[in-house]
Amino acid sequence: MNPMRHGVLSFILLSILVLAGCTDKPAESEVKRLEGAIFGTFWMVSLADPVSDSRLTELRQGIQETLERVDWQMSTWKPESELMQLNAHPVGEWRPVSADLMRVLALSQEISAQSDGAFDITVGNLVNLWSFGPEQRPDSIPEPELLAARLETAGYQGLELDSEAGKARRQADFFIDLSGVAKGFGVDEVARYLAAEGLQNYLVNIGGDIVAAGQRAAEQSWRIGIELPHSGVQVAHHIIPVTNMSVATSGDYRNYFEVAGQRYSHTINPVTGWPIDHRVASVTVLAPENMDADAWATAMMVLGTEGLPLAEALGLRVLMLERQGEDWVTHLSSAMVEYLGEEKARSLLQGG
Repeated sequence: MNPMRHGVLSFILLSILVLAGCTDKPAESEVKRLEGAIFGTFWMVSLADPVSDSRLTELRQGIQETLERVDWQMSTWKPESELMQLNAHPVGEWRPVSADLMRVLALSQEISAQSDGAFDITVGNLVNLWSFGPEQRPDSIPEPELLAARLETAGYQGLELDSEAGKARRQADFFIDLSGVAKGFGVDEVARYLAAEGLQNYLVNIGGDIVAAGQRAAEQSWRIGIELPHSGVQVAHHIIPVTNMSVATSGDYRNYFEVAGQRYSHTINPVTGWPIDHRVASVTVLAPENMDADAWATAMMVLGTEGLPLAEALGLRVLMLERQGEDWVTHLSSAMVEYLGEEKARSLLQGG
């Protein structure tokens, strides 16, 4: 995947910080941690279940193998990956795809339709044009003619899937980029691996995308800190408890480039072909599976506050931070308020 963007399995977006427990709970050392690197970013797994050192070694190997499998399926940085083979396949011709890739493609298409194209995996050529993809173009504004040409070929409606036969085809010469969903799938796959190994209390963190299962300690949920959107400064402003839930954040304040004093976000609006240009600095989404949270965080980041009615209609758990001059305002969807509880939601809305 692309190590330059959020959502791609590689960009280190630290807008979600995992917080340690309170001092009256078991010591931090009682939580075992495994760490590694994949997709151009870090992965970290915290285990609250009793695990021997030899078992830890086995689990680390299993986690790494799981992530490497996903990377070989969905990377845009490996010419031999399954996704890149699909991208290179002749337009209009069907190509067999694995069950894993089909699952991610199908979810992507579903969210594209629900978001009216705010989430669209066929805009990889536009991402590359804006220098956030594997083409690594210079940090400059694309020529209007080239941008228009690439925008014309994109569009999720041009990707056809035959789930029963396990095959897909592109009806136009677009470039499929799973940046906004594949990292989430990787998080889910690690969680499924740990569950299959009998673990019940753990936290998986891949470049800021998180799934939390069970508890960190007796009567103590895992706690996640939502970072303030101030460039260069990590401050856990909003702290939320998370149990048996996934968390993903999309933001425009850590990956961008500037031309003539104008800042351009890495998040591309699939409808216009241009980087987003609104006051929303970050969007955090909670969902049972991380690939859903990952994709919807991207879609909501594209939509900005105009996406809040859609979040209400679909019952999405959304926390949105919007700039207001030097300050910010927090928006919470009704489903997020219900998840957090009225008291905690009120505290967040008041800046606590």
